[in-house]
Amino acid sequence: MSDLLSLLRRVSQAGIEFVIVGGFAGIVHGCTYVTQDIDICCVFAPDRLLALQGALAEVHPVHRMTPGRKPLELTAESAGLFSNLYLDTDLGRLDCLSTIEGLGDFAQVKAASEPVEVEGMCLNVLTLDALIRTRQALNRPRDREALKQLQALRALKEGGVEESP
Repeated sequence: MSDLLSLLRRVSQAGIEFVIVGGFAGIVHGCTYVTQDIDICCVFAPDRLLALQGALAEVHPVHRMTPGRKPLELTAESAGLFSNLYLDTDLGRLDCLSTIEGLGDFAQVKAASEPVEVEGMCLNVLTLDALIRTRQALNRPRDREALKQLQALRALKEGGVEESP
């Protein structure tokens, strides 16, 4: 997990505004499942993606969903062609998304987030309710499993579930 936090630190220190949206967001809220990547939502403007590329340069980002796992080599022109980036780096996987199912674009995702301190960093993370909405919208088998835990956490926070003795 420390490598994934180092990855987040790089992105954050580059001044790139983002919201943590996937499994790591669930962990922040108390889920016990394990995640192998960090999913973030950010603005996919060319200048922002070029800044992201610069922040990750030392950890050798490659496109993991392309044949041959090509290195991330964006230009001002090519950066405008992407709506998602699925990257492998020396520190772990980073999925960068421009929209989130069930919520919308970055502005809508940010509005559904809250600041959380993680390892001395102030990071925007989807709220528990927003995370539940995204899992419901995606409705994949792994999302349905996560949804059970997220809904149980919400019930605990609302005082709706009693702990057994």
